[in-house]
Amino acid sequence: MNQKQKAEAFFALHRKGDPVILYNVWDAGSAKAVAGAGAKAIASGSWSVAVAGGYADGQAIPLPALLDVARAIVAATELPVSIDFEGAYAVEPDAVALNVAQVADTGAIGINFEDQVVGGTGLHPIELQARRIRAIRQMADRRDLPFFINARTDLFLKEGDAAKHGGLVPAAIERGLAYAEAGANGFFVPWLADPELIGRICEAVPLPVNVMMKPGAPDAKTLAKSGVARISYGPGPYRAMIDWLGKQAAAVYGAA
Repeated sequence: MNQKQKAEAFFALHRKGDPVILYNVWDAGSAKAVAGAGAKAIASGSWSVAVAGGYADGQAIPLPALLDVARAIVAATELPVSIDFEGAYAVEPDAVALNVAQVADTGAIGINFEDQVVGGTGLHPIELQARRIRAIRQMADRRDLPFFINARTDLFLKEGDAAKHGGLVPAAIERGLAYAEAGANGFFVPWLADPELIGRICEAVPLPVNVMMKPGAPDAKTLAKSGVARISYGPGPYRAMIDWLGKQAAAVYGAA
């Protein structure tokens, strides 16, 4: 498949109540392993990519290095590849679009794009984030590429007390509606784990809703019943792999 065909296939995987599962990768080798396990699409995780390269999360990995990782992942598999692009390494909409164009040039067919102020505090105002999304959409449209913008809100990620997440749902819905109008294709609500609250967002926001698996999160069947269309695993796979590697090494050195 060419890039456009991969993008169209990726769009088709997002079905409310029948979510696509994305077990996030960090390099070409992990992408091959996940593809070989039966994945229908590949998605990177920003934290995992950064840490695997010796960097902190939060756009600390240089953009050229991230683009190299994206190219390697795309080259490693025939599956559609989405790249976690954090805040796009820019704030102003035109600069955001230019940077996302570089991701599209790697052969990737979509991104995660978050609304938190990377390196700062809080979230970007809705109006600014909508303009940033719109600039990406216009760039992709000029290329005649159905590029998947998974618009992420960090409202829930920024609030560590899950008991307060219910009070954030109206604000999340407001952002989801604005992002949909601006041209986003998915709405990502990482760290929200309550099935009832997730269901409210799925019902109110017209976009396919993406949730992140984490300890204590509902299983995939429960999330599907809530209307979720996409489940991702974020840094979980990398952390599990590193934990396994450390234990294997400890056994070797402990036996020496």
